[in-house]
Amino acid sequence: MANPIVDLADADLLERLKEVKKQKLLSGFEVVKRATSEELGDRKNDSEWLKANFSILVEHIQERAYRLYLESEKPACVEAFREVLGPDSEKPFSTEFEKHFFTLDRFFLALTQGRRPRAGKAFEHVITVLFSKLQYPYASQPIINGQPDFLLPSVAHYEANAVDCIIFTVKRTLRERWRQIVTEGTRGFQFFLATIDESIAARDLDAIRDHRIHLVLPERIRAERYSDRPNAISFETFFRDHLDPAMARWKNNDVI
Repeated sequence: MANPIVDLADADLLERLKEVKKQKLLSGFEVVKRATSEELGDRKNDSEWLKANFSILVEHIQERAYRLYLESEKPACVEAFREVLGPDSEKPFSTEFEKHFFTLDRFFLALTQGRRPRAGKAFEHVITVLFSKLQYPYASQPIINGQPDFLLPSVAHYEANAVDCIIFTVKRTLRERWRQIVTEGTRGFQFFLATIDESIAARDLDAIRDHRIHLVLPERIRAERYSDRPNAISFETFFRDHLDPAMARWKNNDVI
């Protein structure tokens, strides 16, 4: 049986490979959910343990999710090759490889380049999954004079009493992008920026402080890199000193 793909333009072949690979590959959110389940084990319903170990979990789950993604990437690509190049091709794979070498080269380049934004999104996915497990109320990426990653407890309460809400944004690395948080809910009383960036410039740290933004980091990174910065806090401190007191206040006032 002849391989119908040999008649396609290389651009079409490349797009078809990408499309099939995407269909076969687990989504980033599914990978993080699986990594979280494996990392938590029988502690998955232990809220106090989750909060006490949140910093370690954030780092470990991301590492595990990346390993799981790489493990799933290989079979997804193999299936894409089989489906697109054709399992019944009369030509050996070496012939197909030579014929489409530059197309396959671009495919693998796109594969590699796609891992970086996926890693950034994985950090947000980890926070989403763990926040949900802890049953914290939040709106995800609401449109409120900007679009923060999390608004706690709700859009309705923000519209009624913005200064009583928490604006929580997640950025794996900062550079100048931290300034977006100032417009991502500028009426909010409490700004929190979660990151795992270990090389934030001193001038940015000063500016972040001057804009009344708390940096929320895994405890290891906070202690090693930013221990002299009073607005740099661990996830555990965020829960203890900010979110849990807010939860108590919201419950007392029948907000949640």
